[in-house]
Amino acid sequence: MTDFTLFWEWLAFAVRWVHVIVGIAWIGSSFYFIALDLGLRKHAGLPQGVLGEEWQVHGGGFYHINKYMVAPPNLPEHLVWFKWESYTTWLSGFAMLAIVYYAGADLYLIDRTVLDVEAPVAIVISLASLGLGWVLYDALCRTPLGRSQNGLMVVLFLILLAMAWGYAQVFTGRAAFLHMGAFTATIMSANVFFIIIPNQKKIVAAMKAGEAPDPALGAQSKQRSVHNNYLTLPVLFFMLSNHYPLAFATQYSWAIAGLIFLIGVLIRHFFNTMHATGRREYWTFALALILFVGIIWLSGYPRQRAETGAPAVSATAQAFMSDAHFQQASDIVLGRCSMCHASQPGYEGVHMAPRDVRLDTPERIAEHAREIYVQAGRSSAMPPGNVSFMTDEERALLMVWYQSVTGEQSL
Repeated sequence: MTDFTLFWEWLAFAVRWVHVIVGIAWIGSSFYFIALDLGLRKHAGLPQGVLGEEWQVHGGGFYHINKYMVAPPNLPEHLVWFKWESYTTWLSGFAMLAIVYYAGADLYLIDRTVLDVEAPVAIVISLASLGLGWVLYDALCRTPLGRSQNGLMVVLFLILLAMAWGYAQVFTGRAAFLHMGAFTATIMSANVFFIIIPNQKKIVAAMKAGEAPDPALGAQSKQRSVHNNYLTLPVLFFMLSNHYPLAFATQYSWAIAGLIFLIGVLIRHFFNTMHATGRREYWTFALALILFVGIIWLSGYPRQRAETGAPAVSATAQAFMSDAHFQQASDIVLGRCSMCHASQPGYEGVHMAPRDVRLDTPERIAEHAREIYVQAGRSSAMPPGNVSFMTDEERALLMVWYQSVTGEQSL
């Protein structure tokens, strides 16, 4: 049997690479068009139906851009649709969720000291929550509240805060933050798929039929596009948050998530206002800094784990603990890794286990067998800089232990 673990790691890498590329494309186009829309200049002499124009210079050339409030008098033959950036970002992100968190549910999705459920139940909760987010948000936008931009954003923030708290009661801290990103990104992508693009198609169809397009369609699309713009920065943070256990693995991680949303909105408000009026409201950065200090303060409260006894050990971990090589592998990990990867790290300057991975008990070592194999066996990523002087022989033994249980062979 070949090394399936290596294949799976490279599959995750490839999907993540795609996700980053298409995500950059989506975010870039979103930022560009919001800045363009806010920077339009209105003056006498514009063509009929044109809301405003803007001159831009880039790459050695000049661009003259007009925006029609609803649609131009004559439909051009060639239209560029900005939709695949959104679709591929969501699809690749969901693929990452499945590859990392669903396939590795016992390790990455479920924290049995938080909620002891089986993997299929946790996955169903995950999927249902993503769909629930879109249903609630879309329903709110269609109520009278949807006509109040500020009121709607306040209610949406409260929903996001409630979801952050709820995720923290169900999943690992890392998975809770990742799901906040997925929850928000699902709303954003669904805005494009269910509202923005269909409305644009209705406008095009009306023009082809010689009818006047409904201005409400454009207004609705604009509203959803603005919402997406303000949600972008928090989503970026949540997608990168697994590197920062001080954010996701502390007692008030849900409150930290709420502050992250507020900081993202403040930063987007600064740039949106600047593009629209030229005014630079630096108070937004001052307030964002105050909120960031609040995040630092909240991160000082370690996560309370209700461990009333020995935590449940998955069947996979039990297999690794039963292997003849486990005692030697465990001794290596305890000697070379647990000074950092522990509930109370002993390595100077390390205040919390990196990525909240703790390797200070036999059960935890067995649960993280795959990560140990990849990070310290197949590669020398861990310990970083080999600060604990792990030998080649010890790395080889870690590989033997993992492959003895899985039946995999080195490629």
